Amino acid sequence: MSNTNNNVSIKPETRNHQGFFVRDGQYQLMGVDESGWALICFDDVSCHYVDPDNLESVEDLVD
Repeated sequence: MSNTNNNVSIKPETRNHQGFFVRDGQYQLMGVDESGWALICFDDVSCHYVDPDNLESVEDLVD
């Protein structure tokens, strides 16, 4: 898994790899695994695998 450690937000109605909705908010992008899922973490306990196409860079949103 590549390690990027970027702050990202998610697009509305993003679902995780199990099909459940992911809470809106700012996440830490931990990386993308070999199967193409992006691992994002809200804190030390709450992490999700999501489609990388559903991520937005926080820096892009501020500009």
